[in-house]
Amino acid sequence: MVTNSHSVLARWRNHFSQLFNVHGVSDVRQTEIHTAGALVPEPCAFELEMAVKNLRTHKSPGFVLIPAELIKAGGRTIPFEINKLFNSIWNKEDLPEEW
Repeated sequence: MVTNSHSVLARWRNHFSQLFNVHGVSDVRQTEIHTAGALVPEPCAFELEMAVKNLRTHKSPGFVLIPAELIKAGGRTIPFEINKLFNSIWNKEDLPEEW
């Protein structure tokens, strides 16, 4: 049975070093932590372009008050600019408060 704090810490260090395959680490605080990659890929321009193309016209614009007709009238420029905005938000991992 492990009772003193140094032995407890050593046992936990050993346990997690085996669990996470971190070999040769004497101080856990110095270990660089790598997380898994994104589970969902970054939004692509094609997906947004298809979503804009499939917008239903002559419908209520909702609370943002931008009608589908206006978005569609922007051609390829609007989906491109919206995609740049979405990717910026995606990469910063920070959703604007207004949203």
